Amino acid sequence: MASIREIKNRVGAIKKTQKITSAMKMISAARLARAQQAAEASRAYGAKLVEIFTAAAAGLEPDVNPLLMPRENPKKLDVVVVTSDRGLCGAFNSNVIKHALSVVRQRIDQFESISVIPVGRRGRDALRRARLNTPRAWIGLGSPTPEHAHEIATYLIERFLTGECDEVVFVYGRFVSALTQVPTDVTVIPALGALPENNEAPKIAYEFEPDPVTLLASVLPSVIEFMVLRALLENAASEHGARMTSMDSATENTKELIRSLTLQMNKARQTQITTELTEIVAGAEAL
Repeated sequence: MASIREIKNRVGAIKKTQKITSAMKMISAARLARAQQAAEASRAYGAKLVEIFTAAAAGLEPDVNPLLMPRENPKKLDVVVVTSDRGLCGAFNSNVIKHALSVVRQRIDQFESISVIPVGRRGRDALRRARLNTPRAWIGLGSPTPEHAHEIATYLIERFLTGECDEVVFVYGRFVSALTQVPTDVTVIPALGALPENNEAPKIAYEFEPDPVTLLASVLPSVIEFMVLRALLENAASEHGARMTSMDSATENTKELIRSLTLQMNKARQTQITTELTEIVAGAEAL
């Protein structure tokens, strides 16, 4: 059995850990509130954007714009995997990476080559260890901004237009609640692939000025940029939710461990006192 001093030292170290996990939980909760608000706002904006985009694209041939048109025989696929830079968020990052690898396995027979573009240090390190082709990576996007989305979207659009890829799929953690984050994949380029299969025609009749073809040529890059931003915002909210839940669980575990060690320390103290009393009594009888 460990000595009382050793147990006290362990309890002291665990209490320090408890303070850290509790503080990290509070920080993640504050960040989650902001990230969740941004993600939910992007959903409302995205729903309206899809409605207008669908109305503008209705009745048009896909070949009116290269960003709209699916390639007839796609050979090159880009999979953008969005993870966090930091850990301590449970299985969140590993679940996103597993989903990305599952997408690669499912599509590997359909394409001649697949490139993986990680956004986030955790995904970059894991995918490089898997020895996948990673032509570009982004890190340090803990708080996504429109500038980040513009940089990533510009790079992906350039790859698509120059023929370096024929399709772009985003894999990220979709935020449901602080307890639930769902790994999701969505086609971002060509833009028609981003529309849901059961998407209905808008109930509102829109009139476009200039004509829809000219309008699409102007706004399609912005539409793709927003899709990228939405994926980053959803993933950021998921990360903070997962970290808050993970730190809450860690805090509860430290409390249980402290209770167990305190009981063990009391037993050790009781054993020590009993032994000392026995020695005193034995010494008195000997005299």
